[in-house]
Amino acid sequence: MSVERWSPDKVLSLAPDQGAAKSGRGLITAAHWAGQGRFDDMLWGLCRGSGTRPYQVCVDVTGPAYRCTCPSRKIPCKHTLGLLLRWANGGVPDDVSPPEWATEWQAERAARAQRAGDRAAKAPRAAGEGLADPAAAARRVQQRSDRVEAGLVELDRWLTDQVEQGLAAAEQAGYRPFQTMAARLVDAQAPGVAGAVRRLGWVVGVGTNWADRLLGELALLRLLIVAHGRLPALPPGLAATVRTRVGYPVATDDVLAEPELRDRWEVLGRLDTADDRLTSRRTWLRGERSGRFALVLAFAAAGQTLPTDLEPGTVVDAGLCFYPAAVPRRALVKARYGEPVPAYTTPSGAVPIRAAVAEHARAVAAEPWRESTPMLLADVTPTDDGQLVDPAGDAVALHPDDDQPWWLISAAGARPVVVAGEYGHTGFRPLAAWPDGRHVPATPGEPRAVAAGGGPELPADLLSAALVGTARRPWSAERLDVGGGHRLSLSIPANLHAEAADTADPAGQVSGGGAGGGLGGGSWGGSGESARALLEAAAVTLTYRRAAETPLAGRPTIAPAPDEIRPVVPPAAAQRLDMLLTEGTTGWGGPAQRAVLGQWLVEAGKRQLLAPPETLPVLLDLGRRDTGLRPALGAVAGRRGHWLAQRQADWRYFRDVGGEAAAADSQDWLTGTPGERLAYLVALRAGDPAKGLELLTETFDAEPPHDRVLLLGALDTGLDLRDEALIEHALDDRRREIRQIAAELLRKLPGSALGARMATRTAASVRFADGALVVSAPSTIDGAMLRDDVDPSPPRGVGLGAWLLEEIVSATPLEFWTTLTGRDPGGVLASPVADGWQPVLLRGLARATAAQHDPAWAAALLDLADASPTEPAGDGLGDRLTWPLLEVLPGGERGRRVAAALRRDTAAGIRLLHFCAGDWSDELASAALRAMAVLAPDNAWQLSELCRLAMPAMPTSFVGRVETLVRSLDGLPEGRRSARYLAQLAAVLSFRQDMIEEFE
Repeated sequence: MSVERWSPDKVLSLAPDQGAAKSGRGLITAAHWAGQGRFDDMLWGLCRGSGTRPYQVCVDVTGPAYRCTCPSRKIPCKHTLGLLLRWANGGVPDDVSPPEWATEWQAERAARAQRAGDRAAKAPRAAGEGLADPAAAARRVQQRSDRVEAGLVELDRWLTDQVEQGLAAAEQAGYRPFQTMAARLVDAQAPGVAGAVRRLGWVVGVGTNWADRLLGELALLRLLIVAHGRLPALPPGLAATVRTRVGYPVATDDVLAEPELRDRWEVLGRLDTADDRLTSRRTWLRGERSGRFALVLAFAAAGQTLPTDLEPGTVVDAGLCFYPAAVPRRALVKARYGEPVPAYTTPSGAVPIRAAVAEHARAVAAEPWRESTPMLLADVTPTDDGQLVDPAGDAVALHPDDDQPWWLISAAGARPVVVAGEYGHTGFRPLAAWPDGRHVPATPGEPRAVAAGGGPELPADLLSAALVGTARRPWSAERLDVGGGHRLSLSIPANLHAEAADTADPAGQVSGGGAGGGLGGGSWGGSGESARALLEAAAVTLTYRRAAETPLAGRPTIAPAPDEIRPVVPPAAAQRLDMLLTEGTTGWGGPAQRAVLGQWLVEAGKRQLLAPPETLPVLLDLGRRDTGLRPALGAVAGRRGHWLAQRQADWRYFRDVGGEAAAADSQDWLTGTPGERLAYLVALRAGDPAKGLELLTETFDAEPPHDRVLLLGALDTGLDLRDEALIEHALDDRRREIRQIAAELLRKLPGSALGARMATRTAASVRFADGALVVSAPSTIDGAMLRDDVDPSPPRGVGLGAWLLEEIVSATPLEFWTTLTGRDPGGVLASPVADGWQPVLLRGLARATAAQHDPAWAAALLDLADASPTEPAGDGLGDRLTWPLLEVLPGGERGRRVAAALRRDTAAGIRLLHFCAGDWSDELASAALRAMAVLAPDNAWQLSELCRLAMPAMPTSFVGRVETLVRSLDGLPEGRRSARYLAQLAAVLSFRQDMIEEFE
């Protein structure tokens, strides 16, 4: 197949709306398809619908082009998206014998393409050729030109009024006058200027330098009006730029008639922007041989999708035709000479910041209205205050929306890297970077309410006159202070529509200036002329400043991240992680996607692999919200994850998350974060518990309280009686959290003094006589009991005596009971208990079993719970105590018990499944599948919960059996709802199976 398999993101970008995307994700399982295949560049499938005959779906992935026999008017429909998603996930097999209806459609498309090629091979049409009435067409062109001219004359008066009345008045009026003027310009067929005026309405009164930004944009509009009035005198390229800015259309055929520039074009990056009506996509390319930048624009109405044929990180052999302009950048793809291929190296032609800024300044000098220029910067490093700095010490400021590029900091580890982006007067917007030769697309920044864009750009006297209004304060000046100690001398006629001054070129750009020279005339008659002169002076000043821009002085860069000693996951596994981190790309999403993400992290950690560094900011954000992900995240984040956590306040929690023990370094104990020190101590305890104890004992009292809490828990690894002295010492710590951890450790430690003290207290309250247990509950609590972490505050509704008895029993070694009664755990639990104290003893014993992880006692207690279900009065163990007991059992035994519960009581079994989060045994999975078959016909709600629990835990080998169950539900009352839940389960199982294979 000539076309590389698409990513799910690319497929979903074709969806006409969110509803179609969601429905398409629901059709990615095999159960929905009666047949499917891939032949050459065509996909075909038979999708089961509500009718008896499946829908016939065809996709030509080279177009792409689609055909589906469903009645939907959406293109592509949900069935087409479902087939493409199955292909993207590797679920569509090769088929050398597609059905006849599919090959007929493919042949029809080939015939149409041949006819179109024959028409294109004819000689290009000359100007005016083929028009029914060339004279009428010429009249229409002239009529439009007259309307545009009239609209610009009205805009000129409006601009003058704004400056005459003062920009302070514009602040009070708000955005409505701008919207009204923009609507008039639309009627005048000048959409480009109309859009510029409309956008200005949202500048008024917003931010500290709003008046400076507003006056600058008004001045550039005045310059555009002047240039439009002098179109015949302008150079062809500049005239084309002016016409484009005003809004004259440029026919696609006229552009494609220009000579094409064939090259291998590297797709650097893209930027999507949206407003209420339109979504636009700016895709930047750069020719490998020509070194030329090209901008391909695409637009889509709200709710529609944008084309995805130019994927960042690829190279395409194509011929481009450029739109005419003073600095041609925008282009159309005229012809492709091959399919895009991935780019595996850093783009050539990256330049230092000074050279890039100089090129931007030249572009602004040629086109004063230019907002941005593409840049490919070499070896730049970010700073803490929103700059990129190169080795020469030159810097550019980042755009306010991107001044914290965590994706870039994480991907490159704050080391020099090639970065592509757009640069304008508001700063640099990164689009992609190439750390280690890998293409890493930018993560869009959070839009700010105000684009700061640095300080004011215009002289204070211009700005103050414009704020007050020239009607109150007429403006005149002989010199313009453009900042930086420079004063510009030039003559500005009262109206630049008149003959050009000797010191200005046809575009109104400065051809002379500096500290010397005379002005010749610096006053104008009337406030209207004064307002125009002020606008023209502002335009000249603004262009002069921007065209003379130089790099900033670099600030200190961020200290680089420490080197990693473990490899990153394979590329296929990295792509799978991207899917899991992007909501909606898997087709099931929600809690199931988060659970499978946790599995991905665990699988990578098992193999001593690291997550791709550019994904760490997203993972750290997820870990902040979901504490359950933190242990697995600690194993795959590596040293860079801890390095990032120290730089961002929201990620500080990760400083306390231990990393993978096998990757710990002795230096971490001296200089690492609390989490890194914990990982080292755990690793040391696993190999040499005595050495780990010695290390912790030396520093324990000097550690900060927060670190003592963290490090004391490391003694759980390799816990033995040698640790008791330090833990007993911790029982006297002033910090309650430390005392609680110490008590938990001592309760687990066989033969501990705390266990002996608790046994003594239990012996004073419970005796064994005549085959029964006799209880005399304690009535008071003393200081020694408080030191041993006996909670003095009973829950509501529980008496003090009963609570103290439960607390003491929960901390008593379990061998005390077998010694006291001479019976095994089952015999102890079967012993009668006098005076109704049995529930209290059972609760205490269940808590002791969970703390001491004794499987024999756990099995005996669960047998008792199964034989004596919880009473309405709450005398049994209940779920709260039963569930921790399941976690004590070995995996196989736990699975057998839960499978039995599912067969006995489906609802109770589903509740127990919450504590079988790991891989299910075949016995448990079979029991769950039988329960699904029972629930599917008439209990879709409970089935949905069972499927949700099965998604991350059921063995992937069960996918075929689940799909068989889906097909068996046709025609049943709740069959469609149940089939949807089961189809999602099958999709997750297939996804997990592929995920595990990608690590191998």
